[in-house]
Formats: sequence, C-alpha cells, structure tokens
Amino acid sequence: MKTDWPAWRAKWNALSFYEKFEQVVVLVLTGVIAVVIVSALWHLILRVALGLVLVDVFDPTDPIIFQTVFGAIFTVIIALEFKRSLLVVAERRFGVVQVRVVVLIAMLAIVRKLIILDLAQTDAATVLALAAAILALGVVYWLVRDQDRRDQPARGPD
Repeated sequence: MKTDWPAWRAKWNALSFYEKFEQVVVLVLTGVIAVVIVSALWHLILRVALGLVLVDVFDPTDPIIFQTVFGAIFTVIIALEFKRSLLVVAERRFGVVQVRVVVLIAMLAIVRKLIILDLAQTDAATVLALAAAILALGVVYWLVRDQDRRDQPARGPD
C-alpha cells in the first residue's frame, strides 16, 4: 500500500490545532485499543486451548463455560467495533461523536451482559432494567438510522 505523502501533508496542514490534537488522540487510542484487542484475543485463545487440549475440562455445553467463552468473545467484538469507530474518525469522514456507533456499542455491551448473566442468581428487576435499556437503545438506534437515511442525498439508479 503506497501512501500519497504530499496529499496527506496537505490535509494535515489544513487542519486546525484542535483537529490535529484530536487526530493524535484518536491515533493513540486506536493503538491502545489494538493492544487490548490482541491481549483479549490471546487470553481467549489460551483459555479455550488450555481448557480443551491440556486440561480437558472445556465442555462447551456447560452453561458456565459457555457464558464465560461467549462473554470473552463479545468483549473482543465490542473492542473491535470501538476501534473501527475510531478509525472512521481518524479518516476524518465524520466528527468525533457518532451517536449510532455509541448506541451500537452499548447494545453489544448489554447483549454481552445478558449472555453472561446467571438468571438463577439474578433478580427480576435487573433483567427488566436490562430489557428496558436494550429496548430504549434499539429505539434510539432506529431513530438515528432513520435520520441518517434522510440526511443522505437521493441516489439515482446505478
């Protein structure tokens, strides 16, 4: 992949001081999140591999193990989505705050919580609160998605 350095430098010079600061912060956060993703993925692979091969205690039909593994998988997915949203900001396609992406990440976090939740140990009020939160986030996501569709210019047939 070849970088067009003169074009990149022209774009960089056109940015204000704060926009340059914002870009540096986004790039640092992207690096930190990449390290977190690699670490979480490594621990997930080790947990599954060691449990399956070496210790032979990995039973995917056991609800506790299922919840633990899928909770770890969702943690990696949430971090990947967060990193992707930062890369969109780094490419300067949109501003820093992307409501739709934040709502999507929140929905993923609640789904992760629902997967790892032990319903036998959880009271009904907690489950109801999580259900209300996911419903509210779903409505907000739908409204923002609908707004994005209206903001896009009409396209003719391709």
